[in-house]
Amino acid sequence: MEKEEQTSTTIDTTYVTISHDDHRGNNNVDDASSAAVGGSTLNDDDDYSFDGDNFFNKKSDAEDDASAGLAKEMAQKLEIHDEDEDEDEDDEDPTIKTIAEWIREKSCSNIIVLSGAGVSCSAGIPDFRTPGTGLYDNLEKYNLPFPEAVFDLGFYRNNPSPFVNLANELWPGLKFSPTLTHSFITLLDRKNLLLRNYTQNIDMLEILSGVDEEKLVECHGHFRTASCIKCKSNYDGSECRRIILEEQKAPNCRRCGGLVKPDIVFFGEGLPDRFHRLLQKDLKKADLLIVMGTSLTVAPVSLIPTMVSPRCRRVLLNNELVGNFSVKKKGRDIFAEGDCDESVKKLCKMLGWGKELKELNKSTQIKEKNSK
Repeated sequence: MEKEEQTSTTIDTTYVTISHDDHRGNNNVDDASSAAVGGSTLNDDDDYSFDGDNFFNKKSDAEDDASAGLAKEMAQKLEIHDEDEDEDEDDEDPTIKTIAEWIREKSCSNIIVLSGAGVSCSAGIPDFRTPGTGLYDNLEKYNLPFPEAVFDLGFYRNNPSPFVNLANELWPGLKFSPTLTHSFITLLDRKNLLLRNYTQNIDMLEILSGVDEEKLVECHGHFRTASCIKCKSNYDGSECRRIILEEQKAPNCRRCGGLVKPDIVFFGEGLPDRFHRLLQKDLKKADLLIVMGTSLTVAPVSLIPTMVSPRCRRVLLNNELVGNFSVKKKGRDIFAEGDCDESVKKLCKMLGWGKELKELNKSTQIKEKNSK
């Protein structure tokens, strides 16, 4: 594994707000739910209904129009809208619209998602190199010879404490929840559109979001299992977790006494066999590659976009143009510049998945009960 690094993301979790002077909404309300408006006189030609409380409720055309207008105004103030209804700003985004058409028309049904640390930043997990907030910028307190030493196998062998301290902050399942982007990947899986998700992240948020483990390749490893760095024997993952989080130290191998670490790929280690085995097969099947939240500088994962078939369409949802992606008007590449969460939110609305995305993400949020 070489250096890992990303772009940052943010999440907008505004749902319903009440404002007495804000009329940003532009939505329709069913007339059947509108409140009646009184104050007009009765005519023989008017239609009446009996409600038991008010004797006669007049339903004139004028009142229907007035009640509909009142309901519409109330809806605008409350910002009520259909989550699956495309908003005007979405219709004006040709890049997102094209991606939606590819997926909706089933011309792309074997999708590879390549994700980096940028998809997890809105969960509160720092990326690696963003100045001031990146992981490497916040490791000075450990007095490392160089920032990447925290993931260096040789350094860990002599001084595991910095990694143990970092693991206590980042261990999956304690406080970080899946983002909208993770939920989007899960929706692709549930709709049988996801061929594979190759993630460079070790946070396991794909699993927490519900992505099938068979559809997931954690290129740089994970915290679920552990092994000895000396004799390579397996070590119980739960016991490794307990010792690191509760005893604040690295476990020792019961067989040889060597240090144990979670099965995260450190500098100087090769990627899992699963990565190489599945990639060769998946590259032949993929008809769409979606790259999100990565700078594409970590080899060999960064090479995936260059390895897909020339017939495979490629989408980049990122804060910046990276790799060999092109922005030519005619070609197989699409670059949607901006925040990953915002892009997938727009895309899901166009696909009619907006409500599913919101509900799925809400159901996977971790509550504060978690403790070490």
